[in-house]
Amino acid sequence: MSVDVDRSMMIQENRQISIQLEQLGNRAMAQKGLTAIQAHMLLYILEHSEEGTSLTDIHQHFGYSMAALSSVTKRLREKGYVRAEPCARDDRRKLLFGTRKGEAVQETLDRLMCSSQDQLYSGFSQEELTTLDRLQKKMLRNLSALMQQDSKEVTQP
Repeated sequence: MSVDVDRSMMIQENRQISIQLEQLGNRAMAQKGLTAIQAHMLLYILEHSEEGTSLTDIHQHFGYSMAALSSVTKRLREKGYVRAEPCARDDRRKLLFGTRKGEAVQETLDRLMCSSQDQLYSGFSQEELTTLDRLQKKMLRNLSALMQQDSKEVTQP
């Protein structure tokens, strides 16, 4: 018995999952005066604090625009969670490091993130999680190929 899948509805539902997860993260992080993206970015910076990380590295990891990341970084610096230093090998580049204040909230942020993930994936079997992971990666590869194709078409005369 074949059941047709409404692919448009699947896309809409994926968007709703993303929006609701962001809202949940924002509510959870509000107690530390952070948004969900600020918390994600801060945790990434803290994980790379020994050697430092750049906006380009963060952009490649998360996929957010450089302008958005620059704004988030500015807020994290203003709040005292992150500091920036010039890169010794490239004066044009700045490396980001966590501060003591950032390190002080790391455990709480990790716990809040894990709690959100536990709630999101509640009731999933390991097999379902493995399948979902594989399918999401396949979708991302498909989108990446489409983006590369589109960029080639734009640059061709």
